[in-house]
Amino acid sequence: MADESKKIVLGTGNVKKGLEVIDLLAPHGWSVKTLADFETRPDIVEDGDTFAANAAIKAIETSGHYGAWAMGEDSGLAVDALDGAPGIYSARYSGPDATDETNNAKLITALADVPVAKRGAGYVCSVAVASPDGEVVLTAEGTCRGRIALKPAGTNGFGYDPYFLVPEYHKTFGELPAVVKRKLSHRARAFAKLIPMLAGLPT
Repeated sequence: MADESKKIVLGTGNVKKGLEVIDLLAPHGWSVKTLADFETRPDIVEDGDTFAANAAIKAIETSGHYGAWAMGEDSGLAVDALDGAPGIYSARYSGPDATDETNNAKLITALADVPVAKRGAGYVCSVAVASPDGEVVLTAEGTCRGRIALKPAGTNGFGYDPYFLVPEYHKTFGELPAVVKRKLSHRARAFAKLIPMLAGLPT
């Protein structure tokens, strides 16, 4: 059960990402709202050059807009053979009107001539927490290594999950059940570092 004093706003309108974060924080008593829960939203311009910078921007803009404890999270896929692309542009890799489908199509086209052994990749997640006065007080980052599969598999998750193969499980994030993903994903690893620090916040 959430503690009424432990409230935080996650600076995202991505419903699926919000649900993952809620699942990670709820067992620790945190009540999480996302931008989708409010009538007005901050105008967040993600112009940082790293995941960490964008996470901080989201946290600061969200806390400033609502005058509340806020969390910014930025994550994406870095593919070795593409020199780290799509990276911070993961969500809009295929353009301003990008969808998961168009992003995945562009990724697979870019890797068309890359052999399986050289399709290594990593998911990265950076998280920042800002106080109600807009100061970033906590940060954490997590990564999960894998490789890009030749064909999609599974319908779980979102983004590049159907193509992100975790070798030790021989399954993509799209195939793994949520309970497993909550243990080994980049987001789970970032929050595993963050959650003990959250306990020290003056809520």
